[in-house]
Amino acid sequence: MIDPRTLDPTKTIVVATGNAHKLTEIEAILGAVPALEGLQFVALGELGDFPDPEENGSDFYENALIKASEALWATGLYMAVADDSGLCVDALGGAPGIMSARWAGEHGNDEANNDKMLIEMADVPEDQRTARFHSTVVFLTRDEDGELIRRGDGDVEGTIAYDRKGTNGFGYDPLFKITELGGKRMAELEPEEKNAISHRFHALQDLASKLL
Repeated sequence: MIDPRTLDPTKTIVVATGNAHKLTEIEAILGAVPALEGLQFVALGELGDFPDPEENGSDFYENALIKASEALWATGLYMAVADDSGLCVDALGGAPGIMSARWAGEHGNDEANNDKMLIEMADVPEDQRTARFHSTVVFLTRDEDGELIRRGDGDVEGTIAYDRKGTNGFGYDPLFKITELGGKRMAELEPEEKNAISHRFHALQDLASKLL
């Protein structure tokens, strides 16, 4: 565990996650931006055992901003990156959206969430099963001069299948057929393949373009 008080707040970016893989992905893309060259990326989970913030925003952007803001207040640092992602199904009016992880009632219960999706979409015809994974990434800086917020957005287009396939990934990956890969399931991709086309990858690229 790292004591945040030992870090230089002008040279450290806290990433609001405890996921080492997500930290690596974010650092690989944003760390290559000239404006962020030489800065250290540290996962919030490395700095302490902080409670999860209440994600009570009305959209992905608000929830990502809540997580970034809470990371700064918790650590006393000046710069934070956070993302919020979910599955948006057209036939369900954009649901589950920001409720994706807890759609069936229990946060992170992938099996229950997928079961509910199959039930909700059981009678929807093939040509109306369009959906997308969406991610919004926020880069928040806070100092004596106030706050500066930059955001990036990204999507992966696809359709919802009638059954599960694949054992990789998490969430709705076994049900999501990727349009640009001819209908291959997200859960059939190796981590490196998924990272190269993921909604968070596209959102990070969008954010990076705004930091140049």
